[in-house]
Amino acid sequence: MAVANEMISRVTLYRVSAALFLLALWEAAGASGLFFKGVLPSTWFIGKSLIRLSGDPVFWGHFSVTLFEILAGFGIGSLVGVIVGLALGMNRYSGQIFEPVIEYLAATPKVVFLPILLILFGIGVGSKISLAALSCFFPMTLSLAAGVRGMNPMFLRVGQTLNLSLMQRVRMIYLPALVPPISTGLRLGFGIATVGALLSEIKLSNKGLGHAAMQAYARFDIPTMMAILIVIFALAGLGNMLIGSIIRLPGPNTRRLTKDRT
Repeated sequence: MAVANEMISRVTLYRVSAALFLLALWEAAGASGLFFKGVLPSTWFIGKSLIRLSGDPVFWGHFSVTLFEILAGFGIGSLVGVIVGLALGMNRYSGQIFEPVIEYLAATPKVVFLPILLILFGIGVGSKISLAALSCFFPMTLSLAAGVRGMNPMFLRVGQTLNLSLMQRVRMIYLPALVPPISTGLRLGFGIATVGALLSEIKLSNKGLGHAAMQAYARFDIPTMMAILIVIFALAGLGNMLIGSIIRLPGPNTRRLTKDRT
């Protein structure tokens, strides 16, 4: 226990030291004169902008729009990704036919789908949610499909012995045994869903944090733009942290299956 605590303390020290080093490097670069004035504002001005934004109802309106778009897109993309990933992994022929197509589309920049989504859903939140869902769908699907194929065959034989129905096998065998790939898909999916929602806001929108950041950029209000970007980074990091915390709280059957699998 003492060794573990010492390791945690050392890692924390390294992280704090790295953060302080990066802050000092930022300040030095901003004061060096190598960049145009105001391009790298002092962290003092960025902090003041953060404080000002925290009391601005317009900012919180943009924040709520972006949060809704991310969560809605993440939920839809994850659910559809789990269903499709299970289907591809459980059916060998479907996987051979459709998975190469999904892998190809997954490597395609999602911004190419934005014009189609704008035509289908307009410039409102619908196109932002759909791009976030589409961005989240691919990592979840591929992670689940690979996870199903890598499952311990013993679990499947137990399901056949007990004559379980398809839904019973999914609920009692597949999902508990697929906690690691589900966790990976959720974490990747949340980050990419965040990127998708913000990208669509930057391209064409009148609401959201991406729109607010571009408005600050148009005014050359770099401290405000940096403050908004910090909020976006914090939102993505907090979402990833919450997903990790939830995934670490499975039931006893999940823990046992996961332990046996590893």
